[in-house]
Amino acid sequence: MKKHVKMMALGLAGVMSLSGCGMKSDESAAVTESGEYDWEEPEASVMDGAEDSAGTTGETEDSLDDLWGKESGPSELFEKEEEVCEAPAADGEPATEASESLLNDYARSSGSAEEQKLAGTPTADLYAEKDAADGYLGSCYDFTDEEAYCRENAEEYSQWEEQGYFSVMAQPLSTFSADVDTASYSNLRRLIRDGYDLDSLPEGAVRIEELLNYFSYDYAEPVGEEPFGVMTQISRCPWNESAELVMIGLKTEDIDYSRAPASNLVFLLDVSGSMDEPDKLPLLKESFVVLTEHLRKKDRISIVTYASEDKVVLEGARGDQRDKIKEALDGLEAGGGTYGSRGIETAYELAEENFIEGGNNRIILATDGDLNIGMTSEEELEELISEKKESGIFLSVLGFGTGNIKDNKMEILADKGNGNYAYIDSPQEARKVFLEQLTANLLTVCKDVKFQVEFNPDVVESYRLLGYENRVMDRQDFHDDTKDGGEIGAGHSVTALYEVILEEPLYGMREDEIDDLKYGNAYRRRLNETSTLPFDSGKEWLTISVRYKRPSGNVSELLEYPVGYECYQTKPSNDFMFASAVAEFGLLASHSDYPEDASVDHVIKTIRKLDLKDSYKMEFLELVEEAE
Repeated sequence: MKKHVKMMALGLAGVMSLSGCGMKSDESAAVTESGEYDWEEPEASVMDGAEDSAGTTGETEDSLDDLWGKESGPSELFEKEEEVCEAPAADGEPATEASESLLNDYARSSGSAEEQKLAGTPTADLYAEKDAADGYLGSCYDFTDEEAYCRENAEEYSQWEEQGYFSVMAQPLSTFSADVDTASYSNLRRLIRDGYDLDSLPEGAVRIEELLNYFSYDYAEPVGEEPFGVMTQISRCPWNESAELVMIGLKTEDIDYSRAPASNLVFLLDVSGSMDEPDKLPLLKESFVVLTEHLRKKDRISIVTYASEDKVVLEGARGDQRDKIKEALDGLEAGGGTYGSRGIETAYELAEENFIEGGNNRIILATDGDLNIGMTSEEELEELISEKKESGIFLSVLGFGTGNIKDNKMEILADKGNGNYAYIDSPQEARKVFLEQLTANLLTVCKDVKFQVEFNPDVVESYRLLGYENRVMDRQDFHDDTKDGGEIGAGHSVTALYEVILEEPLYGMREDEIDDLKYGNAYRRRLNETSTLPFDSGKEWLTISVRYKRPSGNVSELLEYPVGYECYQTKPSNDFMFASAVAEFGLLASHSDYPEDASVDHVIKTIRKLDLKDSYKMEFLELVEEAE
């Protein structure tokens, strides 16, 4: 089973050993330790050989009804007994790159120093779960010290109210800002591999839209002068037989970083005491070395650190001065408090001093988010960043570490700073962010991107947007250019899914329902004569409106895309089926109030039917199986 599920017998043995219960008087207890950019011609392609993470989109030969039938029963609660206790990572074990498989490339966290000391001992088993205090043990000891012994820790996540179904007549418009953050998925991967099951995942840690947008899809490229390629597809909702599922996909043009405009980058690095863990500062330095390898002579690099005070470590170095940049990174050591707001102010000042007109000006903040000096609340940080972003400098955030990460603060900083938020849990994830998707994460091509979907009441009765709870906007904000939207980089894709209930069922009675009727043959004949569509198939179902601004612009532009029955697929694409499986898993992992018939078994069955060539999508299947 998972690491946090311990055998009661071992826990009891640990208590008796520590307390002396059941031991001879001479025995002693012992515990053993375990605007437009200025484009230039390429100098040289720095991305040659980068892996293509796009998945295939061929159609499956299996029928949709057979593939997406209901699955029975929840996952098994317990697995084999010998899988209960797993050895944790060694204390202080450095993050390394694996050579055998993608799965090994994602290093499991070694945990905090206190957790490592307890790992693998009777004490670790004793205090693994709060509910271990039931019965006899609860009468002997006080198990209320959660901070020291329980799996609950100092990590913080924002809480959002899940969106339910809206009547089209009451609320015809669905409005939200774009989101290309991926932190929630890589953090979820870390949590599952650290031993969490779906029921024990922290509330607020799973954001469905970030799970969807972590993966690449075969969306259409932009046409002509439009910045986006837009794809829509509709099919049956695999976990809700009463609904159809609408998939909206948007993609920007991909650009090799060698052709991108000059970059003015400020690395704002947290070197406070809380970063003194193998999966924090050492992994941070390794990650930025990956980025350094692909910088160009025309780029300008500065480094600001912050702990109890802020410090300028490097200012305005050329991108090709790699040894100088690496030397500055190698010299970083962790210690002291976390005066993050001071570091942010210094980083913006430095970015403004080295500002490149017509270039890419960006601060990359790397932290665990544990700010404890100066401005520390979400409200204070939001006010600070909202003011600074008017300088034309973008702010991206990279999260590191376990145990005390402040996901809520890091998300606010990236959102209000016109940037994106990723979580680095391994060297492989660092390569994905700083190599495979380098241009997408560093070069914004559209800012303040907003979506507004209007549903046709003649066709759609009600709808539900999956995820994007913290991106929902008022309908009037869509046309208000002072209201902030989301930022999209070069080559980024955005995916949104809607469950929709139609005014009349798209299909008549199911075959098994007809078989039970005395006049089944008559019903079958009438259905064949009158077609399976009870409404005018020529009607539009909905219209997608997109507003965006150019990177240095202040006035938005509007694009509109009508969607009708021509987008309906009885055999949907691989992309549709994979995205639906990710969303279904997200419903379970986020503890949704609307899971309907969603199940881990069905997610696994769906993905196994696909012809996947994308290593990240194959890894997702492994992750789902591990969470089962």
